[in-house]
Amino acid sequence: MTAHARLSGDFGARPIWSEASMREYDVLYTLVKRGEAMRLCDLQEDVLLSQPALSRMVDRLVTRGLLVRKPDPEDGRAVLVELSTEGARVQREVGRAHGRDIGQAMRALSPEELREAKRLMHKLLAARPE
Repeated sequence: MTAHARLSGDFGARPIWSEASMREYDVLYTLVKRGEAMRLCDLQEDVLLSQPALSRMVDRLVTRGLLVRKPDPEDGRAVLVELSTEGARVQREVGRAHGRDIGQAMRALSPEELREAKRLMHKLLAARPE
């Protein structure tokens, strides 16, 4: 885990996070990946935040105009969150820059090492409980 912590720290220190922190980006990316508005309880399953922390973050992202809240048509008591136009723009720009940073870090590995890393990641994903 030292390598993961070190790389995460290196990625986090980059100036690309001026419009959205790494954790905020995770929320924006999850919404893009899902392709539709989500309830907070569903969003929480895909991000590494507690329910109270996610709720506070969503409040901040709504205030900044990156997310929009809307009623859940299937449950009048529930609320959905989705990306705003500005949130989608921020996600794209930060995502491109982050992708370039990851690509740069991966250049340290040979093609064989990259294949092995990919194989191991797939093995870890397959072994996790649903």
